Amino acid sequence: MRASPTLTAYGRHYFAPPRTLVSLHRHNSAPLFNLSLFTAFRSPFSRMEVRKIPHPLSLSLSLAINLYSCFLLLIFYFAESTELYSSDSICLETLKLDSIWLEQFQTGNKAMVENLKRFGVTSSKKVAEVMEALDRGLFVPVGSSAYADTPLPIGYNATISAPHMHATCLQLLEDKLQPGMRALDVGSGTGYLTGCFALMVGAEGRVVGVDHIPELVDMSIKNVEKSVAGSLLQKGSLSLHVGDGRKGWEEFAPYDAIHVGAAASEVPQALLDQLKPGGRMVIPVGTYFQELKVIDKSEDGSIKTRTETSVRYVPLTSRDEQTGGF
Repeated sequence: MRASPTLTAYGRHYFAPPRTLVSLHRHNSAPLFNLSLFTAFRSPFSRMEVRKIPHPLSLSLSLAINLYSCFLLLIFYFAESTELYSSDSICLETLKLDSIWLEQFQTGNKAMVENLKRFGVTSSKKVAEVMEALDRGLFVPVGSSAYADTPLPIGYNATISAPHMHATCLQLLEDKLQPGMRALDVGSGTGYLTGCFALMVGAEGRVVGVDHIPELVDMSIKNVEKSVAGSLLQKGSLSLHVGDGRKGWEEFAPYDAIHVGAAASEVPQALLDQLKPGGRMVIPVGTYFQELKVIDKSEDGSIKTRTETSVRYVPLTSRDEQTGGF
Protein backbone atom coordinates (compact mmCIF):
# COMPACT_ATOMS: atom_id res chain seq x y z
CA MET A 1 0.00 0.00 0.00
CA ARG A 2 1.26 3.44 -0.86
CA ALA A 3 2.58 5.35 2.15
CA SER A 4 0.80 8.54 3.14
CA PRO A 5 2.10 11.63 4.91
CA THR A 6 1.25 12.33 8.49
CA LEU A 7 1.33 15.55 10.46
CA THR A 8 3.04 15.79 13.82
CA ALA A 9 1.07 18.13 16.09
CA TYR A 10 0.80 18.21 19.86
CA GLY A 11 3.58 15.62 19.78
CA ARG A 12 1.42 13.04 17.95
CA HIS A 13 1.21 11.75 14.38
CA TYR A 14 -2.02 12.29 12.47
CA PHE A 15 -2.91 10.51 9.24
CA ALA A 16 -3.25 12.68 6.15
CA PRO A 17 -4.60 10.46 3.35
CA PRO A 18 -3.31 11.16 -0.18
CA ARG A 19 -4.60 14.44 -1.62
CA THR A 20 -6.65 15.14 1.49
CA LEU A 21 -7.61 18.79 1.47
CA VAL A 22 -6.33 20.38 4.63
CA SER A 23 -8.84 22.77 6.11
CA LEU A 24 -8.31 26.36 7.12
CA HIS A 25 -10.27 27.45 10.14
CA ARG A 26 -10.04 29.24 13.39
CA HIS A 27 -7.45 28.31 15.93
CA ASN A 28 -8.86 25.28 17.72
CA SER A 29 -12.43 26.47 17.43
CA ALA A 30 -14.85 23.59 17.66
CA PRO A 31 -15.50 21.59 14.50
CA LEU A 32 -19.09 21.91 13.35
CA PHE A 33 -19.53 18.17 13.59
CA ASN A 34 -17.19 16.46 16.05
CA LEU A 35 -18.67 12.96 15.93
CA SER A 36 -15.41 11.03 15.79
CA LEU A 37 -13.32 13.61 14.02
CA PHE A 38 -11.11 16.18 15.64
CA THR A 39 -9.11 18.87 13.90
CA ALA A 40 -5.60 19.02 15.27
CA PHE A 41 -4.05 22.44 15.73
CA ARG A 42 -0.73 23.39 14.22
CA SER A 43 0.60 26.27 12.19
CA PRO A 44 1.79 25.45 8.68
CA PHE A 45 5.08 27.14 9.47
CA SER A 46 5.85 26.18 13.05
CA ARG A 47 7.12 23.00 14.62
CA MET A 48 5.66 20.57 12.13
CA GLU A 49 7.23 17.57 10.50
CA VAL A 50 5.85 15.39 7.73
CA ARG A 51 6.66 11.71 7.69
CA LYS A 52 5.62 8.80 5.53
CA ILE A 53 3.98 5.86 7.26
CA PRO A 54 1.48 3.29 6.01
CA HIS A 55 -2.14 3.84 6.98
CA PRO A 56 -5.17 1.54 6.98
CA LEU A 57 -7.72 4.02 5.66
CA SER A 58 -9.77 2.85 2.77
CA LEU A 59 -10.35 4.87 -0.37
CA SER A 60 -13.96 5.51 0.61
CA LEU A 61 -12.98 6.91 4.00
CA SER A 62 -10.35 9.10 2.36
CA LEU A 63 -13.01 10.46 0.04
CA ALA A 64 -15.31 11.13 2.98
CA ILE A 65 -12.56 13.04 4.77
CA ASN A 66 -11.88 15.05 1.63
CA LEU A 67 -15.54 16.04 1.42
CA TYR A 68 -15.69 16.86 5.13
CA SER A 69 -12.58 19.06 4.83
CA CYS A 70 -14.01 20.90 1.83
CA PHE A 71 -17.25 21.48 3.74
CA LEU A 72 -15.37 22.90 6.75
CA LEU A 73 -13.31 25.16 4.52
CA LEU A 74 -16.42 26.64 2.93
CA ILE A 75 -18.22 27.05 6.24
CA PHE A 76 -15.38 28.93 7.91
CA TYR A 77 -14.86 31.22 4.95
CA PHE A 78 -18.53 32.20 4.82
CA ALA A 79 -18.89 32.43 8.63
CA GLU A 80 -16.43 35.34 8.78
CA SER A 81 -19.08 37.85 9.81
CA THR A 82 -20.55 35.80 12.66
CA GLU A 83 -19.51 36.31 16.26
CA LEU A 84 -19.39 32.58 16.95
CA TYR A 85 -16.41 32.15 14.68
CA SER A 86 -14.64 35.49 15.22
CA SER A 87 -11.92 33.82 17.24
CA ASP A 88 -8.24 34.08 17.42
CA SER A 89 -6.34 32.34 14.73
CA ILE A 90 -6.24 30.54 11.44
CA CYS A 91 -3.96 27.62 10.92
CA LEU A 92 -3.23 24.54 8.86
CA GLU A 93 -5.08 21.53 10.24
CA THR A 94 -5.58 17.90 9.39
CA LEU A 95 -8.21 15.45 10.55
CA LYS A 96 -7.49 13.16 13.47
CA LEU A 97 -9.48 9.96 13.78
CA ASP A 98 -9.74 9.66 17.56
CA SER A 99 -11.74 12.14 19.58
CA ILE A 100 -9.58 14.11 21.95
CA TRP A 101 -12.26 16.78 21.67
CA LEU A 102 -14.77 14.82 23.76
CA GLU A 103 -12.46 14.39 26.73
CA GLN A 104 -12.07 18.17 27.05
CA PHE A 105 -15.70 18.46 28.11
CA GLN A 106 -15.16 15.92 30.87
CA THR A 107 -12.41 17.82 32.65
CA GLY A 108 -11.90 20.84 34.90
CA ASN A 109 -9.29 23.56 35.07
CA LYS A 110 -6.45 21.33 36.29
CA ALA A 111 -7.15 18.66 33.68
CA MET A 112 -7.34 21.38 31.01
CA VAL A 113 -3.78 22.39 31.84
CA GLU A 114 -2.67 18.76 31.93
CA ASN A 115 -4.04 18.34 28.41
CA LEU A 116 -2.08 21.39 27.23
CA LYS A 117 1.10 19.85 28.62
CA ARG A 118 0.24 16.42 27.28
CA PHE A 119 -0.20 17.70 23.73
CA GLY A 120 2.96 19.80 23.84
CA VAL A 121 1.32 23.23 23.83
CA THR A 122 3.44 24.35 26.77
CA SER A 123 6.57 22.96 28.36
CA SER A 124 6.83 25.73 30.95
CA LYS A 125 6.28 24.71 34.55
CA LYS A 126 5.55 28.31 35.54
CA VAL A 127 2.94 28.80 32.81
CA ALA A 128 1.22 25.56 33.81
CA GLU A 129 1.19 26.57 37.49
CA VAL A 130 -0.33 29.97 36.75
CA MET A 131 -3.01 28.61 34.43
CA GLU A 132 -3.88 25.95 36.97
CA ALA A 133 -4.13 28.53 39.76
CA LEU A 134 -6.38 30.94 37.82
CA ASP A 135 -9.67 29.16 37.15
CA ARG A 136 -10.73 29.84 33.56
CA GLY A 137 -14.29 29.03 34.57
CA LEU A 138 -14.50 32.36 36.40
CA PHE A 139 -13.75 34.29 33.20
CA VAL A 140 -16.24 32.88 30.71
CA PRO A 141 -20.00 33.38 30.33
CA VAL A 142 -22.18 31.16 32.51
CA GLY A 143 -23.05 27.92 30.76
CA SER A 144 -20.01 27.99 28.48
CA SER A 145 -17.65 25.06 28.08
CA ALA A 146 -14.99 26.81 30.12
CA TYR A 147 -12.33 24.10 29.95
CA ALA A 148 -12.67 23.00 26.33
CA ASP A 149 -9.76 24.12 24.17
CA THR A 150 -11.81 26.55 22.13
CA PRO A 151 -12.41 30.30 22.04
CA LEU A 152 -15.75 31.51 23.38
CA PRO A 153 -17.88 34.56 22.54
CA ILE A 154 -18.10 37.06 25.41
CA GLY A 155 -20.35 39.64 23.76
CA TYR A 156 -19.66 42.91 21.92
CA ASN A 157 -18.17 40.98 18.98
CA ALA A 158 -15.32 39.82 21.18
CA THR A 159 -14.08 36.43 22.32
CA ILE A 160 -11.94 34.91 25.03
CA SER A 161 -9.08 33.03 23.41
CA ALA A 162 -8.72 29.26 23.46
CA PRO A 163 -6.57 27.94 26.33
CA HIS A 164 -3.81 26.85 23.95
CA MET A 165 -3.45 30.43 22.70
CA HIS A 166 -3.23 31.73 26.25
CA ALA A 167 -0.55 29.14 27.01
CA THR A 168 1.34 30.02 23.82
CA CYS A 169 1.40 33.75 24.56
CA LEU A 170 2.32 33.22 28.22
CA GLN A 171 5.25 31.03 27.22
CA LEU A 172 6.43 33.51 24.58
CA LEU A 173 6.41 36.28 27.21
CA GLU A 174 7.54 34.24 30.22
CA ASP A 175 11.05 35.73 30.41
CA LYS A 176 9.50 39.23 30.49
CA LEU A 177 6.98 38.33 33.18
CA GLN A 178 9.40 37.74 36.01
CA PRO A 179 8.63 39.03 39.53
CA GLY A 180 8.78 42.82 39.66
CA MET A 181 8.37 43.36 35.92
CA ARG A 182 5.66 45.38 34.14
CA ALA A 183 3.18 44.12 31.56
CA LEU A 184 0.47 45.64 29.36
CA ASP A 185 -2.47 43.61 28.05
CA VAL A 186 -4.23 45.33 25.14
CA GLY A 187 -7.74 44.02 24.56
CA SER A 188 -8.01 42.53 28.04
CA GLY A 189 -11.56 41.23 27.52
CA THR A 190 -12.76 39.20 30.50
CA GLY A 191 -9.44 39.70 32.31
CA TYR A 192 -8.17 36.12 32.21
CA LEU A 193 -4.78 36.65 30.58
CA THR A 194 -4.29 39.92 32.48
CA GLY A 195 -4.80 37.95 35.69
CA CYS A 196 -2.24 35.36 34.55
CA PHE A 197 0.27 38.15 33.92
CA ALA A 198 -0.36 39.53 37.41
CA LEU A 199 0.28 36.16 39.05
CA MET A 200 3.56 35.86 37.16
CA VAL A 201 4.97 39.29 38.02
CA GLY A 202 3.63 39.21 41.58
CA ALA A 203 2.74 41.97 44.01
CA GLU A 204 6.02 43.78 43.35
CA GLY A 205 5.26 44.00 39.62
CA ARG A 206 2.70 46.01 37.67
CA VAL A 207 0.12 44.75 35.17
CA VAL A 208 -2.27 46.95 33.19
CA GLY A 209 -5.23 45.71 31.17
CA VAL A 210 -6.90 47.99 28.60
CA ASP A 211 -10.13 47.44 26.69
CA HIS A 212 -12.34 49.97 24.88
CA ILE A 213 -15.60 48.26 25.87
CA PRO A 214 -16.62 49.60 29.33
CA GLU A 215 -18.95 46.67 29.96
CA LEU A 216 -16.11 44.21 29.41
CA VAL A 217 -13.84 46.15 31.74
CA ASP A 218 -16.52 46.07 34.45
CA MET A 219 -16.96 42.36 33.87
CA SER A 220 -13.21 41.73 34.02
CA ILE A 221 -12.87 43.53 37.35
CA LYS A 222 -15.63 41.38 38.85
CA ASN A 223 -14.05 38.24 37.42
CA VAL A 224 -10.63 39.06 38.84
CA GLU A 225 -12.11 39.89 42.24
CA LYS A 226 -13.51 36.35 42.44
CA SER A 227 -10.17 34.77 41.52
CA VAL A 228 -6.79 34.20 43.17
CA ALA A 229 -5.61 37.41 41.45
CA GLY A 230 -8.14 39.44 43.44
CA SER A 231 -5.64 40.43 46.11
CA LEU A 232 -3.33 41.87 43.44
CA LEU A 233 -6.22 44.00 42.19
CA GLN A 234 -6.85 45.28 45.71
CA LYS A 235 -3.17 46.06 46.25
CA GLY A 236 -2.99 48.02 43.00
CA SER A 237 -0.37 45.92 41.25
CA LEU A 238 -3.09 44.91 38.77
CA SER A 239 -5.45 47.42 37.19
CA LEU A 240 -8.02 47.32 34.39
CA HIS A 241 -8.93 50.42 32.38
CA VAL A 242 -11.26 51.63 29.63
CA GLY A 243 -9.23 53.06 26.78
CA ASP A 244 -8.01 52.78 23.22
CA GLY A 245 -5.44 50.00 23.44
CA ARG A 246 -3.79 51.16 20.22
CA LYS A 247 -2.43 54.05 22.28
CA GLY A 248 -1.20 51.77 25.05
CA TRP A 249 -1.31 53.03 28.64
CA GLU A 250 1.43 55.59 29.11
CA GLU A 251 0.98 56.07 32.86
CA PHE A 252 2.95 52.94 33.80
CA ALA A 253 5.22 52.65 30.76
CA PRO A 254 7.70 51.37 29.80
CA TYR A 255 6.63 47.73 29.86
CA ASP A 256 8.78 44.60 29.85
CA ALA A 257 5.96 42.67 28.17
CA ILE A 258 3.14 43.80 25.91
CA HIS A 259 0.42 41.46 24.68
CA VAL A 260 -2.14 42.49 22.07
CA GLY A 261 -5.30 40.39 21.76
CA ALA A 262 -6.50 41.73 18.41
CA ALA A 263 -4.94 42.01 14.97
CA ALA A 264 -3.41 45.30 13.86
CA SER A 265 -2.91 46.16 10.20
CA GLU A 266 0.48 47.42 11.35
CA VAL A 267 2.19 47.60 14.73
CA PRO A 268 1.04 50.77 16.56
CA GLN A 269 3.95 53.13 17.12
CA ALA A 270 2.65 54.02 20.59
CA LEU A 271 3.07 50.40 21.69
CA LEU A 272 6.61 50.25 20.30
CA ASP A 273 7.41 53.46 22.16
CA GLN A 274 6.05 52.04 25.42
CA LEU A 275 8.00 48.78 25.09
CA LYS A 276 11.00 48.83 27.39
CA PRO A 277 14.49 48.25 25.92
CA GLY A 278 15.05 44.55 26.47
CA GLY A 279 11.28 43.98 26.39
CA ARG A 280 9.06 41.85 24.17
CA MET A 281 5.71 42.35 22.45
CA VAL A 282 3.44 39.61 21.09
CA ILE A 283 0.94 40.94 18.56
CA PRO A 284 -1.08 39.54 15.65
CA VAL A 285 -0.52 41.57 12.48
CA GLY A 286 -2.48 41.52 9.23
CA THR A 287 -6.00 41.80 7.88
CA TYR A 288 -7.47 38.53 6.61
CA PHE A 289 -4.16 36.67 6.50
CA GLN A 290 -2.50 37.34 9.82
CA GLU A 291 0.66 36.31 11.62
CA LEU A 292 1.51 36.29 15.30
CA LYS A 293 4.59 38.51 15.56
CA VAL A 294 7.16 38.41 18.34
CA ILE A 295 8.86 41.79 18.61
CA ASP A 296 11.98 42.26 20.71
CA LYS A 297 13.45 45.66 21.51
CA SER A 298 17.19 45.58 22.19
CA GLU A 299 18.92 47.75 24.78
CA ASP A 300 19.94 50.21 22.07
CA GLY A 301 16.31 50.56 20.98
CA SER A 302 16.55 48.59 17.75
CA ILE A 303 13.68 46.29 16.85
CA LYS A 304 13.81 42.64 15.80
CA THR A 305 10.65 40.88 14.60
CA ARG A 306 9.94 37.25 13.91
CA THR A 307 6.81 35.30 13.00
CA GLU A 308 5.60 32.67 15.45
CA THR A 309 2.61 31.26 13.54
CA SER A 310 -0.27 32.08 11.23
CA VAL A 311 -3.31 33.28 13.17
CA ARG A 312 -6.79 34.75 12.91
CA TYR A 313 -7.84 37.43 15.41
CA VAL A 314 -10.59 40.01 15.52
CA PRO A 315 -9.29 43.38 14.29
CA LEU A 316 -7.68 45.95 16.56
CA THR A 317 -10.06 48.81 15.90
CA SER A 318 -12.25 51.46 17.48
CA ARG A 319 -15.14 50.69 19.81
CA ASP A 320 -17.72 51.91 17.28
CA GLU A 321 -16.32 49.76 14.51
CA GLN A 322 -16.23 46.71 16.78
CA THR A 323 -19.75 47.11 18.12
CA GLY A 324 -21.36 48.55 14.99
CA GLY A 325 -22.12 51.83 16.74
CA PHE A 326 -24.23 50.29 19.51
